[in-house]
Amino acid sequence: MQKTVVIVEDDRALREELIRILNTAPDIVCLGAVGSAEDALQVIPRRPPDTVLMDIKLPKMSGIECTAELKKILPHLQIIMLTVYEESTQIFRALRAGASGYLLKSSPPQRLFAAIRDVQEGGAPLSSHIARQVVQHFHEEGRLARESHHLSPREAEVLELLAAGYIYKEIADRLQIGLETVRTHVKNICAKMHVRSRVEAVARHRSQTHL
Repeated sequence: MQKTVVIVEDDRALREELIRILNTAPDIVCLGAVGSAEDALQVIPRRPPDTVLMDIKLPKMSGIECTAELKKILPHLQIIMLTVYEESTQIFRALRAGASGYLLKSSPPQRLFAAIRDVQEGGAPLSSHIARQVVQHFHEEGRLARESHHLSPREAEVLELLAAGYIYKEIADRLQIGLETVRTHVKNICAKMHVRSRVEAVARHRSQTHL
């Protein structure tokens, strides 16, 4: 099944290079590319892709702000942040805004393809350093109440498997349920835990179970 992508990148040369690279993957289709957050908010909701490649640093509205706005409109949209360096603070803010992961702009094509495929299967391209920051955030916030007790038994199972590193397809196979059912459970988990992404849900779950 083909995966659709839209690029949000203000550097025209890089934007064109990303389009060229994506067009070499047989299972990935680039629906288009825009150069600003403002254009992204106009274009993407009209024809939502599966995944957005979002530059963190954009003129005027930032990629992080754009991510937060897009997730309000399209909560199931997968957004991978693009960055020149592993800027911990910026990447962490992007994850809190609803991004599913990040990639360095210098990543080779195969890494880019793998990340796009991974987020559609429930994965999150993150370094261990950034993942630790997300977990640490919930420790520091002092949210010690076990919010997961509001989850149904099935939702709790799905959350445990996500925390163990399983991707959506593996969870579906293990629990003998459909892939869309897994996605629905994850959506409900995020709503009940008051988080914007599965990355935050897993991080909060881990921080609470290790207290």
